Amino acid sequence: MNATFTLLEMRRITRDWSAMFFTAGLPAFFYLIFGATVDAKGQDIGNGNVAMYVMISMAAYGAVTATTSIGGNAAVERVQGWGRQLGLTPLADSSYIAMKAVIAMTVAAVPVLITYLLGAATGARGSASAWAVSALLTLAGSAVFALYGLVIGTAFRSEASVGAAAGTLVIFAFLGNLFIPLSGALLTFAKFTPLYGYAALARYPLTEGYLPDGTQDPLWLPIANVVVWALVFGGLATWFVRRGRERQ
Repeated sequence: MNATFTLLEMRRITRDWSAMFFTAGLPAFFYLIFGATVDAKGQDIGNGNVAMYVMISMAAYGAVTATTSIGGNAAVERVQGWGRQLGLTPLADSSYIAMKAVIAMTVAAVPVLITYLLGAATGARGSASAWAVSALLTLAGSAVFALYGLVIGTAFRSEASVGAAAGTLVIFAFLGNLFIPLSGALLTFAKFTPLYGYAALARYPLTEGYLPDGTQDPLWLPIANVVVWALVFGGLATWFVRRGRERQ
């Protein structure tokens, strides 16, 4: 992996203030609105309180927004000819992938860090293990959505489509129990959607699987959800890449 190229790419991405706002600033703002200022923020939930529950949810939303955008833009760069330019340099494909992975995880860490710091400063409370493990799961699990970005980028081959993909995360977030607690038939349906398993797994150190409606998800459910969607996104990305090569 080329350190200079990685730093230049990181600088280019972080200079896009509008994108960084939606990646890092918006989740923090949502936390302040839905977690830090509500009357129920100090109410106990699992190994912490409601403020921490909302904090993890908003950090997860910010992390997947980052990885979706970077994964999608990486795919668009390749299919629009940047890959041919890189082919004239000593940079290997494996180094390019490693570089994008490092950038995606670094940018995804920004909303997690900011939201967790805000949570610590505004009354989010939980056990030390809940803080540490939830942060790690939030960051690691967001890598699945880099594959989602790759699918959109390789399928539609435009930066606009990548922006639309990031926009669809709002819908996934509602269905993933990130913004409002779901119940009944809608909750049952939500458990099959992409963000549900990731968010539930990130919150598991806090909630131990218990939901706001009093029911409990067994640990295997969010794990299975994450694994299945990772396979779906990975399979689709591979298929679109191969289809693109056949057209060429």
